[in-house]
Amino acid sequence: MQLVEQEIQLAVQKALEEDVGTGDATTLAVIPDGAMAIAEMRAREELVLCGMDFVRITFEQVDEHLSIRLLRKDGDVLEAGDCLAQIEGSAAAILTAERTALNFIQRLSGVATLTRRYVDRIVGTKVKLLDTRKTTPGWRHFEKYGVACGGATNHRVGLYDMIMIKDNHLATLGSDPTKSIPEAIRRAKTMYPKLKVEVEADTLEQAFIAMDAGADIILLDNMSPDKLKQAVEANKGRCQLEASGGIHLETIQMVAESGVDFISVGAVTHSAPAVDIALDFQLPPFE
Repeated sequence: MQLVEQEIQLAVQKALEEDVGTGDATTLAVIPDGAMAIAEMRAREELVLCGMDFVRITFEQVDEHLSIRLLRKDGDVLEAGDCLAQIEGSAAAILTAERTALNFIQRLSGVATLTRRYVDRIVGTKVKLLDTRKTTPGWRHFEKYGVACGGATNHRVGLYDMIMIKDNHLATLGSDPTKSIPEAIRRAKTMYPKLKVEVEADTLEQAFIAMDAGADIILLDNMSPDKLKQAVEANKGRCQLEASGGIHLETIQMVAESGVDFISVGAVTHSAPAVDIALDFQLPPFE
């Protein structure tokens, strides 16, 4: 996932409008005209960095005359105390932009950091970690970019770029999986021959039917490592297998060792905590 600067510009603009409104009342009241400052943005914990363009664009939108030095890049691993950016210029502009810039980089670095923790647990296996569509509305591209910065692979971006046949889709075609699954796959491949077709399987029986029916990928939902191994053995390389559901840091290695191709984890986007990054003035805001 790569971001387009225009979408970052628009997101920053909306965030500043939301925060600043008719004006930064505290800064307007307290900070003298012409006051200058130097500020440093530093990590306060170990983290994987993501969102540096959001930092740059936020400060630029508030005051194009600010001097902004980005000292690290997205994907870098930072230790507590590492400096990632320096901003010099109008003290008022820095203060007004501070929270919006931090909100973006703390959230996105949180996604990248949690993702890296999951990725580290499956090093040495063939498995790729995938994200899901469980993202903050309006932030999907940003959070999936954070996942990529953390070292994982982006799954489908939306409903339009891949076929994902789930239980509720199958339910509309009848209760007999020997008929509903092949029929759903046939319909999908007929209408969208260029899109990959993935089928969600809640049981091994459903998985076996999807394998025989020509699914490209089968999502093995909430299956034990033993059942995952059975699916891998029965599949014999016919399609790709994805494990999903209830997988966390303590269990992901066991799941990976089952032999599946992918593991998808919604937590890397929907449950990633913001990391601790701070911006502090290095000189008095005015003398």
